[in-house]
Amino acid sequence: MDAIRGLLPHNFLPDNFLQSNSLPSNPLLWLLLTLACYQAALWLYQRCGRRAIVHPIATSAPFIALLLWLSDIPYRDYVAANQLLYFLLGPTTVALAIPLYQEFHHIRKLALPVLLTVLLGSAVAALSAVGIAWLVGANRLVLLSLAPKSVTTPIAIGIAENIGALPTLTTGVVVFTGVIGTLLSPLVFYLLQLRDMRLQGVLLGLNAHGIGTARSFEIHPTAGAFATLSMGLTGIFSALTLPYAVRLF
Repeated sequence: MDAIRGLLPHNFLPDNFLQSNSLPSNPLLWLLLTLACYQAALWLYQRCGRRAIVHPIATSAPFIALLLWLSDIPYRDYVAANQLLYFLLGPTTVALAIPLYQEFHHIRKLALPVLLTVLLGSAVAALSAVGIAWLVGANRLVLLSLAPKSVTTPIAIGIAENIGALPTLTTGVVVFTGVIGTLLSPLVFYLLQLRDMRLQGVLLGLNAHGIGTARSFEIHPTAGAFATLSMGLTGIFSALTLPYAVRLF
């Protein structure tokens, strides 16, 4: 760090830049760092032929986590510094309505099968996660935080706050679910001999939400549209049912 500082203009970086108490006063620098890390990960992803194993989220997130740990920066401060990105999650999700509309003529033919698949799949996703955690002895707060794991981040955070869960834990679980679902999708599709891009999109949107939907658009616009529909229906169904389901237990 001292060597780098010597190459920069005087006082370009404060002496306590990598200390936890410096983050609130330098949110822009950490926002730019986040964007730079993602851009570097995206470059690596493209150079590797867009292989799922090196998805930008899978490579950039661990690096950011390591940097925060080495810098002794609380996660809540990092989140506060990147509120702009969190705010943009909502409009980005809504903007997916455009490709959904463009491919609506394909979706309309399979509306009922997709709806039934999503309703059953989202219920199984929530119950399986909570059930496994309960079997290994997780407490109620952790169980509540795991319930929205298959819902896209903006909706999952809202559900977590509504049911009394930890939004930060829910966010981490959602991202982890999306990354793992995207990384394993090629293997799952190969083992199941699943070549229909529409079904691939439904499964990615249902199991890997936003990250899986982004991956689906790389497969084909039709896959992306079905993933968008699946992700949206999962979010709506979970938002409407989880708060009431929690009260039963």
